[in-house]
Amino acid sequence: MSEGAYQRLWESSHVTLQELLDQEQPLLEPVPDRERQSFQYRLASLYLHYLGLLRRFDTVYDQMVQPQKRRLLRRLLDGVAGRVLELKDELVHADLCENHCLDRVLQDLKLTPADLEVPIPKYFLLEQSTTVRERGLILAEILSRLEPVSSQKSVTGMHRTEAIILVQKAERARQGRLRATFMQEIRRDEEQDRRIQEDGWHKFSQGQAAVTIQKVWKGYLQRKCTQQDRRMEMEFIGMLPSPNQVEHLSIISQARLVEDVRRLRQMEKEEEFRAAMVKAHDSLVETEGPDMKEKMKEQIRQWFIECHDLTGRFPDYPDASSGGSYSIFADKTPEQVRMELEMQVQENRKKEQEKSKEKGKDEKEKKKGKEEKAKKGEVDAVLQVLPSKFIPRICAGHEEYLNTWKNRCESIHPSQNYDSETLREEKRKEVELEIRIQDELMRQELRKLRLAVDKEEERPLRAPKKTPGKKTGKKKEKDLTSDRSVESLYEELVISGLLRKSESVALKDYIGDFLYLGSTLSLAKKLSMPSLFDIRQNVALYAVLRLGSPDIHIMAPLIRSILLVGPSGMGKKMLVKAVCTETGANLFDLSPENLLGKYPGRNGTQMMVHIVFKVARLLQPSVIWIGSAEKNFYKKIPKEDKEMDPKRIKKDLTKALRLLTPGDRVMLIGTTSRPQLAEMRGLCRVYERILFMPRPDYASRYVLWKRMIEARGIQPTQHLDISALAKVSDGYTPGHILQAIQSVLSERRFLQLSKRPLVASEFLGQLVKLDPVYREEEESLKDWYFKTPLGKKSMKHRVDQLEAEEAKLDKEKKKRK
Repeated sequence: MSEGAYQRLWESSHVTLQELLDQEQPLLEPVPDRERQSFQYRLASLYLHYLGLLRRFDTVYDQMVQPQKRRLLRRLLDGVAGRVLELKDELVHADLCENHCLDRVLQDLKLTPADLEVPIPKYFLLEQSTTVRERGLILAEILSRLEPVSSQKSVTGMHRTEAIILVQKAERARQGRLRATFMQEIRRDEEQDRRIQEDGWHKFSQGQAAVTIQKVWKGYLQRKCTQQDRRMEMEFIGMLPSPNQVEHLSIISQARLVEDVRRLRQMEKEEEFRAAMVKAHDSLVETEGPDMKEKMKEQIRQWFIECHDLTGRFPDYPDASSGGSYSIFADKTPEQVRMELEMQVQENRKKEQEKSKEKGKDEKEKKKGKEEKAKKGEVDAVLQVLPSKFIPRICAGHEEYLNTWKNRCESIHPSQNYDSETLREEKRKEVELEIRIQDELMRQELRKLRLAVDKEEERPLRAPKKTPGKKTGKKKEKDLTSDRSVESLYEELVISGLLRKSESVALKDYIGDFLYLGSTLSLAKKLSMPSLFDIRQNVALYAVLRLGSPDIHIMAPLIRSILLVGPSGMGKKMLVKAVCTETGANLFDLSPENLLGKYPGRNGTQMMVHIVFKVARLLQPSVIWIGSAEKNFYKKIPKEDKEMDPKRIKKDLTKALRLLTPGDRVMLIGTTSRPQLAEMRGLCRVYERILFMPRPDYASRYVLWKRMIEARGIQPTQHLDISALAKVSDGYTPGHILQAIQSVLSERRFLQLSKRPLVASEFLGQLVKLDPVYREEEESLKDWYFKTPLGKKSMKHRVDQLEAEEAKLDKEKKKRK
């Protein structure tokens, strides 16, 4: 795509954005609970539109070259991503579950399941590539220094007699295979000679033989043409992949090369723009700075006089921390000051009246009030979206686009250089703000005016009143390692095995398909379980988008921890690695098995948790993983686990999590396959979001078989019935399917594919050897999930719906009678 194409995509995105902003205000109005379905539909529709907008802004920001446009696009991109997270939170509150049935909304909006995929902004990794590379080198260096001798594994020796016997067996087997092949060829030749003698040499005449050969050859040609036509038709309608993969790959590589070239241009233009920013700032300070100071002094003096005339006293001068005189002109006029004073007097009177009324209330009125509140509770069962923190930011970016860039003629800057006029305007505001903050002379002049006119000394600034019994401010953690550097703590964690190198796994590699029958199941009053597609989306929303950007994390709904619950082989560890890969995060391992024998004692545990969370915050983004998370909250510790003392980090972990605030891009991710063994209250207190991972459904199993076989370099043919494999493998996890494919598709079998195509029956023998996830095990996990706080709400709402429908049916029956 050219620069003009990205510009047009940006313009069309703002048209869509304006339509979405117009839909935001009606969404804030409360909706009765009986209209829950329409409310959910509006939320889902808005969520899908914002996802599409996020995808477009990400594409434009990744390839736009002009530096000033890129800064605006970055703010819009982060704002839209944050709004997506807010809408996801609202959908969870409305649907009372983590997965949402959006198939009907997709159909109405003429969208596909691909449009539901959460796009991960490309700048997450591009901007951290240098940091991730340096961190990887440091980690590799530390690991290389650890026990270099142990890396050289000692090879166990073999006795000479055993070696001779082994060679003899292999040689005899080779000779036996050759002899068998030779005898098979002899028998085949003898059989052929016998048939020729029986049939006779001169059965056909010359003409008959020619006709027979022509029939066979023409039939072969016709069958070949028919197969070719059928293949072309299937390729045209998209049912078979194109054989011309080389051309396809060359187009993709060329497109990637163009993208890389554009990114290099972005870096060049960014360096030019930064140099121009410094130059413009210095130039404005020298040329326009003195005139700005004089003009501001006149404005501030006029302000003093007007305030004195209106209020009878001179105003308090704001300090430098609150913006100096800039806050005066940005926030208030003299009339507003007078109005504020009058409002304060009225509020004080109202408060006194309310206090007197409260004292004169009787017990009867209290009872009436309780009854009224109970009635209101029944009436006020409403659904309402909370005000967004990101909408003002999006609106500001949209206004800047309309005022600055919408009607700008792009032919003026064909080389995508920065706009010097816009740059000077922005820097002029910055210089003005710097001068206002440092206006000490006007403070002295205000003191003199007070002494001369009012004969009053400077009034001290009023401190905010502290309510008794309430502690203000954030509780700070005591730093137990204040005398140590981050580098030494980092090295200690690597040596102790608490900080690990994460494998590179993309989130898209977690394969799974969309739940196509979600709305149908809900209409039939059946519970729809999340698909693998839903799990991937939730991990992208709860973990990747939040950890990837500090601007998104600081304003988005705070989520400190996630618990992945599902049978073994569902890919829980793979998702943890994918989060680290997509965000460039550090991986800390606090699994009970990994803590055995490390940092013993109560003080040791406290120190360990402190060091992990301190390094995680300083080197954010970071992921703290706890495998077998149920062991930290055992109801009763089994005998085999008593030695590792799995509950020893429970208290310190809970305290450390509470200290994480917006802006601390640290996330705790727990994985478990046996949550029933844990204490429910403690587990749900630590893990704020619980994602249930059931066995894959038919659609996901079909995609798993197909993609995993293709990943081995094999293109499925008509001989391989993937649909049958998907039906037969019901109850098996993605791990089981991968294990079966790896067992069957050995190197030897790969070489035989040209002579013997792959068939479905080959995988059945390997599947039989594996233990599936039985229905009883999955039902046990479901029962546990519906005892969690969100699961309880979902079940209660479902029971209320069924009772309401039964009541309606009873009324209709009575009317008919």
